[in-house]
Amino acid sequence: MRSVPKRCAWAKNPLAVAYHDREWGVPVRNDHKLFEFLILEGAQAGLSWDTILRKRAAYRKAYAGFDPAKVARFDAKKKRALMADAGIVRNRLKIEASVANAKAFLAVQKEYGSFARYVWGFVGSTIVYAFMQATGLVNDHTVECFRGRPLRK
Repeated sequence: MRSVPKRCAWAKNPLAVAYHDREWGVPVRNDHKLFEFLILEGAQAGLSWDTILRKRAAYRKAYAGFDPAKVARFDAKKKRALMADAGIVRNRLKIEASVANAKAFLAVQKEYGSFARYVWGFVGSTIVYAFMQATGLVNDHTVECFRGRPLRK
């Protein structure tokens, strides 16, 4: 008989379990992946992470495969198209912020050589901390969680 591994309590449904077991808290140093999480964490504000996980594929398509250079060039027409896209969170302020974040992301890359080099250098506010949890900059898996042990090394 196979025992079920203990995992963090928030991973309750199959989508959250898969995300927890494969991604959450795993250190990310790839700028492309970090940009994806930046967009998704911004979209999540005020909503459940499960909502964003369900919409992740639609975000990937709507946000040009999470290419920050392309997102930074989104114009008014593209933003209107995003507002009409039922696959993503249709919030004007979040869409505007995602384009502004893409521009800032590119500026950080230019100044520091990579976004990863920059972001791994500090700990910040709650939303930054949630971003850091999701991308493995901090390991907040519980002590009894099977996923946390190998990531502590």
